[in-house]
Parts: sequence; structure tokens; C-alpha cells
Amino acid sequence: MGSNGKKENNAAELKSHFSYSKIADALSDYDDAEYVIFGVPFDNTSSFRRGSRLSPNSIRYAYNNLESYEVNYNVNLLDCNICDLGDLPVYEDVDYVLSDVETVTDMIFRDNKIPIMLGGEHSITVGAIRNLKDVSMVIIDAHSDFRDSYMDNKYNHACVTRRALELLGKNRIISIGTRSTSYEEVTAEEYKDVRFISANEVRQSGIDKIINEVKNKTGDKVYFSIDMDGIDPAYAPGVGTPEPYGLTDVDVRSILNSVSKKIVGYDIVEMTPLYDNGNTSMLAAKLIQDFIASRASTGP
Repeated sequence: MGSNGKKENNAAELKSHFSYSKIADALSDYDDAEYVIFGVPFDNTSSFRRGSRLSPNSIRYAYNNLESYEVNYNVNLLDCNICDLGDLPVYEDVDYVLSDVETVTDMIFRDNKIPIMLGGEHSITVGAIRNLKDVSMVIIDAHSDFRDSYMDNKYNHACVTRRALELLGKNRIISIGTRSTSYEEVTAEEYKDVRFISANEVRQSGIDKIINEVKNKTGDKVYFSIDMDGIDPAYAPGVGTPEPYGLTDVDVRSILNSVSKKIVGYDIVEMTPLYDNGNTSMLAAKLIQDFIASRASTGP
């Protein structure tokens, strides 16, 4: 049953948007799926190392090496009703890409399914959250991404948190792992309307304290966005704009697990296979498994 009282859903129309490529464990048809994976191969506003447009299939390739049974959660991913629609077409215009993402995620949300979006650069997140109201947002990111415009583009990947604030409102966004921000960003009046938790604060306070804050400050519905550069380059070297002194992979998994059962939408962005030794693709693939398996787990 679709969200508008119709028996049919958006499966047929969605298929017209995508090329076909499928992640391992994605055995469900769209009709039966709870989780809907799709790739957005776009990196046209990237400001340092381009190549994230290549990451969706790099993540899929790495995922093929993972066991379907997730021992940490006692969950078999083959039983989790996962669908992979493939990738959206490659376009160069960010406004068009965001509109396409908005259209696709709107259909997935209206069909009461959870989109898992594989970037591509971080700008694509804006297209997904255009469909959401009364949600909290958790971002893993090395950068504040709070510029009002960058390279004369308000939808540059360096502006995604600023655009998210405009859509969701103040005190709804927590960005964790920050260790790079411009003076222009940090002195903006609206900067205080987002809770930026630096990687240094995570180390000094301890991950348990950060998790408690995340759980207490997020509502019943959460959109979770992982910019892979939020993770230290020792764990995730293949990113567009690497920054030293980042979060550990286990920190990110712990934060993700703490709110996974409240997550209504999820993305992994800014991975750049051209600079990867294989670790970044594998970690991104594992973070997909961690998200789904932690939701399916009967534990807390």
C-alpha cells in the first residue's frame, strides 16, 4: 500500500531512473524491500580531489567480500529485505542532480521504505532532506560545510550543512568529527544553531558521553549522513578532502548504532576510489551492513 491509499507503489517509475547494478545481499524486489540502496555518481562541485562519482560501484565491489551473516548482531543480511536500484545517470549540473535525488527519495519515503544513498559528493544529501520535516540530522564530517556559497554555488559540497539548517531549522543538526572550518563559517551568526562536535572533543570527552548527547538531542526520526572524511585518513584514505586527526572507525560505528533504530534515511558520501588502498571502500560497505544489522538486531 502506498502512502496515498493506493495499492500500487512507485516501483515502476523508480526503475526508469536507474541503471542496473546490485549490491550483494540485495535480493529483494522493490515491492518487498525495507531498505532501498541507490548510487548518485556526482562530484562536479568537488573542490580538491574528484572521483567520488566512481564510488558507488567501488563500495558494491568491496561489499561482495563481506559475509552475509553479521556475527556482531546475530543477523543474516539476506533476511533483511534489501533492494538495490543501481545508479542514477551521470549529470554535471548540481541543481538537476539534487532535483533528481529529491524526486527519487520522495517516492521511497512515501512507500515507507528507508533510502540508503551512495555518493558521490556531499551536496547530494540536500536533495534527500528536502523531503523531510520534523527530523533530526546527524552528520559525520571533518568539515563544517557551513559556507553560504563556495565557488559561486550555494549547492557546493562545502555548503551542505548550511543548506540543511535552512531546511530543518536550528537545534536539529549534530555534526561530529569537525576539524576544519573557515573563519567565515565559524563567525556566522547561524553557526551556533548547529551542534558541531569536534574530533578533539570526542577524544577528550570519550565516545560514551558523545553518544549520550546524540541520543538525548535527537528526536524519533533521524537522517544520518556519513562523509567518509570525518573518519581519520588512517582508516579511510580514499576521500576527496582528507583531514588528519579524525574519528576512528569504531567511534563512527558506535554513533551510528546508537540511533540506528530511529534512522529514516542514510547516506555515505565523499569516498574517492582513485585514492583508495581498498580500506575506504571496505569500511563504507561495512557501515552499510552495520546500519541494517543494528536495526534488525533484537538488542538495544
